[in-house]
Amino acid sequence: MKSRSTALLWTGAYLLLILSLLTSLSMITAFLLIVPVIVLYNILNTKKFFLHVVPVWLIAFIIHPVYLFLALYFVIPAILMGRCYKRRASALRTIVVGAATILVEMLLLLLIGTMLFQFDLSGYVQDMVNVAVKPMQEMVGNSALTKDFVLTKEYMDSLMNMTVQRIPFALILSSFMLSIIAHVITRPILGRMGYTTTRLKPVREWMFPRSLIWYYLLGVVLEFMAFNSESSYLTMISANLVPMLNIFFCIQAMAFFFFIAYHRKWHPVIPFLLAVPVFLFPPMAIIGIIDIAFPLRQLMTKSK
Repeated sequence: MKSRSTALLWTGAYLLLILSLLTSLSMITAFLLIVPVIVLYNILNTKKFFLHVVPVWLIAFIIHPVYLFLALYFVIPAILMGRCYKRRASALRTIVVGAATILVEMLLLLLIGTMLFQFDLSGYVQDMVNVAVKPMQEMVGNSALTKDFVLTKEYMDSLMNMTVQRIPFALILSSFMLSIIAHVITRPILGRMGYTTTRLKPVREWMFPRSLIWYYLLGVVLEFMAFNSESSYLTMISANLVPMLNIFFCIQAMAFFFFIAYHRKWHPVIPFLLAVPVFLFPPMAIIGIIDIAFPLRQLMTKSK
């Protein structure tokens, strides 16, 4: 009886999250929509799972067909992540499976929108940049202090091109964010319900492979090549590879701070405070590069 009431509560939460997607709360609920599906998939067998979610989809479709589309979009990565939890796969594998599924769905939607509905993503992004920059242009134009500062057409074109080129980076980053947030919320919930789930290693033990440094050097070379090149593909690769690797190095620097704090017995808040500047100032990612390239941790823990 308890498990049945729990399933009904999560089904109700799932419906409320779906209905909130077309409201001002959509930016928050979109990150949470995967969670109830994963929980329901783990606490119910396959038949009961669909008996709970299909009525939710029907209600969503009756209210507005868009709700059903959004629900089906998020249910696929949720089911695949739920299967990983059932099979007790590693936490990293679960996150990667979820992120890869979300990314593939995004790419398929872009392909379908482009082929069938003539959706122009570049034009849409440019329109969004224009909408975002227009208030700034008006503010600059009306201010006596900034009368010499002009947002020229060349500057606007450069900003738009850079934004369009970073679309792959944004898609990959958002996919992993959705998957990571779902894992962080779902794993302790399933644990409290008595289901065995794997967790990520402690942050202080994170260590990325040294091959990332070679990829980074390759990205820097591609940036130099793309600077005087007219190849749009080369420019897009260089515009996305280096920023993506910088995120890895920032995470590695954060792990290094947690490693030092653990062995020096610092206050738990200190590594968080040290990690914040790394993400705010990308050049500080060099700390992560050094941590990967050199055996700093072994030197620090080496007995005297």
